[in-house]
Amino acid sequence: MKVERIFTPDVVRAERSTPLTQAAALMRDRHVGALLVTEDRPFDARLLGIVTDRDLVIGAMAEGVAPQECTVGALMTPALATVARSAGLGEALETMRSRGVRRLIVVEHDGSLAGIISLDDIVDALGAELAGLSGIVHSELEREMARTTRAGTARA
Repeated sequence: MKVERIFTPDVVRAERSTPLTQAAALMRDRHVGALLVTEDRPFDARLLGIVTDRDLVIGAMAEGVAPQECTVGALMTPALATVARSAGLGEALETMRSRGVRRLIVVEHDGSLAGIISLDDIVDALGAELAGLSGIVHSELEREMARTTRAGTARA
């Protein structure tokens, strides 16, 4: 399975000067666990980094940082972990493992932003695939049992 089948193209962004309280509210309202951080200038969508819900808790709250006085720019991770849109899920998982992250920025072949993929997205997709395989096994067992029953009835 390819990343392009399951990634989320609609990323949620926050400007680097966004206070953490506002960032947390944005995450809550948009039901996301990460924001891509951009420049403060309008029309400059260049990505500077990523800030996650875990960053807010571990990097700010646990350290006693006042969330209304701290910005996402001060807390963000600037080194973005990326994966090509055309990559397989195995490659995405290996990148997550080697980089120690739960989310990857999905990029087009030219390096431009395509979206984001999370470990949860991959687990959901693989779970659906496994459920489909399980359905095949169960259907085959039911057919085999029906054949065996019919054969036994025909001999009696």
